[in-house]
Amino acid sequence: MAEAGISANRLELLQIADAVAREKSIEKDVVIAAMEDAIQKAAKSRYGSENEIRAQVDPRTGEIRLERLLEVSEDVTMEATQISLEDARRRNPEAQIGDFIAEELPPLDFGRVAAQNAKQVIVQKVRDAERERQYEEYKDRVGTIVNGIVKRVEYGNVIVDLGRAEAIVRRDETLPRENFRYGDRIRAYVYDVRREQRGPQIFLSRTHPEFMAKLFAQEVPEVYDGIVTIKSVARDPGSRAKIAVISRDQSIDPVGACVGMRGSRVQAVVNELQGEKIDIIQWSEDAATFIVNALAPAEVVKVVLDEDAERIEVVVPDAQLSLAIGRKGQNVRLASQLTGWDIDIMTEANESERRQAEFAERSQMFMEALDVDEVIAQLLASEGFSSIEEVAFVEENEIASIEGFDDETASEIQARASEYLDRIEQEMTAKRKELGVDDALAEVNGVTTPMMVAFGENDVKTVEDLADCATDDLTGWNERKDGETTHYDGILEGFNVSKQDAEDMILAARVKAGWIEEEPEPEPEPEEEAEGEGEEETEASEGDSGETPADDADTDTADA
Repeated sequence: MAEAGISANRLELLQIADAVAREKSIEKDVVIAAMEDAIQKAAKSRYGSENEIRAQVDPRTGEIRLERLLEVSEDVTMEATQISLEDARRRNPEAQIGDFIAEELPPLDFGRVAAQNAKQVIVQKVRDAERERQYEEYKDRVGTIVNGIVKRVEYGNVIVDLGRAEAIVRRDETLPRENFRYGDRIRAYVYDVRREQRGPQIFLSRTHPEFMAKLFAQEVPEVYDGIVTIKSVARDPGSRAKIAVISRDQSIDPVGACVGMRGSRVQAVVNELQGEKIDIIQWSEDAATFIVNALAPAEVVKVVLDEDAERIEVVVPDAQLSLAIGRKGQNVRLASQLTGWDIDIMTEANESERRQAEFAERSQMFMEALDVDEVIAQLLASEGFSSIEEVAFVEENEIASIEGFDDETASEIQARASEYLDRIEQEMTAKRKELGVDDALAEVNGVTTPMMVAFGENDVKTVEDLADCATDDLTGWNERKDGETTHYDGILEGFNVSKQDAEDMILAARVKAGWIEEEPEPEPEPEEEAEGEGEEETEASEGDSGETPADDADTDTADA
């Protein structure tokens, strides 16, 4: 009877392991290993924690075996964990120093406390194994859409049952005015899966821009097949969104494909996003065209691009200003996020006022620097001259060709421009010396005296100081945060220095400082190019005589 009871207990142990493994979708071996750890912990509390005890559960019979491990040692200092070589060889004649001898222990009779502790160990081990299984299963599903059922809502955070895992949609990742209740079906985007000690480790979002892109991939076969590509998405979750699309097949209209028959495809996405309005825009490689499209439905009159500063000025009719900006700046903000450009919007009246102000400013500059009357200054400004350097170094006949000017006037104006520049150069040189800027800095290619003054004012006084600068230190940089861009001025702000110019300047300083060696220009390549050009000319001349290489090829082919 006793033997039958023991067999029943062993069988029950294996049945429990099977049930837990199926319920938690983990391997049975993991559950048995957890049971072994629990039994081992209980045995240590029974026989003493100083003992090294190993528990084994036979996965076929459920038999539990307890062993105490003793290390074979020359000097036995702890009898609970060590055994002398002489005693060890009585049990195993082949025992050596450093080996372990297993000493079997009698079966353990679990008390109430020991059983409770064993249960906690098993539960924790199984939970850890379950979480590891969930992580391994979902770590490669980041960037996909999953469907689940709302399990509970905690302080606005939605806990979602995915079937074999549990995920969370945080409050800031749900759409405004969106309420979920227990049992509701939910569709969301997996944006992160990470190992966490406690709580959900699969993070879902319904506000992520890629959620919209994946919804279109589900609703539009052309997007799913890769014929139509979604280049970028900008969202104001729950309110409005813009999506830029392009087609690899010229016969397919990407905007029409995403809209669908009578708007059926886009409407399915809108319904999923609680009525979020979606503008579908044709993407273009040309930044100006793309930005004009992105500002739809507003009409654009003129676009001015500043590639170095990554800013763009858009001129719209006075009546279109509010439409271009949108409610609370929504339209221009989404267009900026979609295109990656900072967009400044102004009306035609504003642009006209600014141009007049710039014209008046340039005219005043010419009047003061060249000591000319207002008419001559305005003529120079109206012809497109924007600086004294342009006036001084342009061909004399370009100034003489201005209506009302002659050669003598042009020569006098250029002489005054040169005198002004010389005077400014002397003043800047004196200021540069006063600031303690090293003369050697002037030898760096691209560096001018006014630049040296700017360097001195920013504590860049030697070639080594310039060599230690970064490109952004000279040109300035932009930082984008929460859709708003902040510009930080560089040392050479206002000198019209591009990032490439600044990079070349710093590189030249590093060469001069001896930090790097100047790369020699490859000589053979230009010669080869020259030879190639000569060959092309020869071929062209042969073509003129009616004997083109193409004719020869045709003849050879025909002969063959």
